[in-house]
Amino acid sequence: MICKIKGKIIQKKEQSIVLEVNSLGYEVLVPLGIIKGLPVLEGTAEFVTFHYYQTDPSKSIPILIGFSSEIEKEFFEKFITVSGIGPKAAVRAISEPISEIAKAIDRADISFLKSLPGIGTQRAREIIAKLQGKVGKFGLIQSHAEENITAGDKSDIGQEALSVLLQLEYKRQEAERMIKSALERNQQIKSSEELLNEVYKQRTAQS
Repeated sequence: MICKIKGKIIQKKEQSIVLEVNSLGYEVLVPLGIIKGLPVLEGTAEFVTFHYYQTDPSKSIPILIGFSSEIEKEFFEKFITVSGIGPKAAVRAISEPISEIAKAIDRADISFLKSLPGIGTQRAREIIAKLQGKVGKFGLIQSHAEENITAGDKSDIGQEALSVLLQLEYKRQEAERMIKSALERNQQIKSSEELLNEVYKQRTAQS
């Protein structure tokens, strides 16, 4: 299983990038919404990857889908749990920044979701039904997130949430303040997922 790839960019296509790694060329599908949030793609690039096999009756083709961080990959993995949205359909649909898609899901914005390639009214409703209330932390993603900081096995939900916010390039002091405020507002929080959703709700209410 290929979980990360780094190499020299030798070709850029409409929705994929070819990387040269040890004299081998790897084509990596990259959603347009991910590309929009990246720095100028020149020279060397590195992607966290989702690796799967596309099968048909006569062959099995390995497919790599690239993301700039583990948190973007996590959103993708949630997105493809919606009935009728496979990996390739998800790559096509994620044509806007993940943070904007997550916010649209949270506010049940069917019009925005319908504007994504391949997503009609019924599919937009299914996305909302499946994911609303579960993708708040992805609305916190900022552009140009390049560092990947993992929470590891820490049991403290505050530390887990802090690690995610640092990964999303929030300053430590700001992240700690948001976490403290969220915990004060909602003392029933039992997981880092719930805590990050509360942080997202706070920021949405303030904007």
